[in-house]
Amino acid sequence: MFSGIVEATGTIIRIDHTAAGARLTLTTSVPLAEVGLGESICVNGTCLTVTAIGEATLSFDVSAESLRRTTLGDLRPGDQVNLEQSLRLNDRISGHLVFGHVDGVGHIKAIKPEGDSFLYTFEIPPDLGRYLVEKGSVAVDGISLTVFHCQPTAFTCAIIPHTYQVTTLHSKQPGDRVNIESDMQGKYIEKFVREAVTDFLSGPLQDLRHELATLRQQLGSK
Repeated sequence: MFSGIVEATGTIIRIDHTAAGARLTLTTSVPLAEVGLGESICVNGTCLTVTAIGEATLSFDVSAESLRRTTLGDLRPGDQVNLEQSLRLNDRISGHLVFGHVDGVGHIKAIKPEGDSFLYTFEIPPDLGRYLVEKGSVAVDGISLTVFHCQPTAFTCAIIPHTYQVTTLHSKQPGDRVNIESDMQGKYIEKFVREAVTDFLSGPLQDLRHELATLRQQLGSK
């Protein structure tokens, strides 16, 4: 689990495609002494497991499913990625809870300067828009951002200078694809409500309809 606060960026130096997916190797300023084999690291919003540690590199195995559902398959040597190590139980959550389970891919629709900051507008698939709420949270390439101007297939985020400089957003252009992870709370609430409504429609409501029908018959026979 992560918080969406990018700790460093990495640079892809090698991509080896395999029958099961791919292996990504990158260099990073993350202190490698603090990284262990099997540790989870958020790479552009995708939770990946460290499978090899070199003198100045980290390697990750990427499943075919992750390649299909994320932008990791678009990466090329020289590309930069956002990195965040997993949270400890006593860490501050400065962003919001991010699981590294990408829901889908969107793209940058527009970038507009506003003072020292930038307004980034992202376009997303319709099935992701229903989880966005005004001033809610979303993870874009692993970055915890606050959303506004929510539309069915788009939203806007204000990017402050610090976030712009320390993440890969400064190198992005309109049209570039990004990984999107919706706030998990919304997905749980949707599931609970859907199941509750389904249970009500198939249970108590059906019983009520049957009782009303019986009552009508009794009243009609009098």
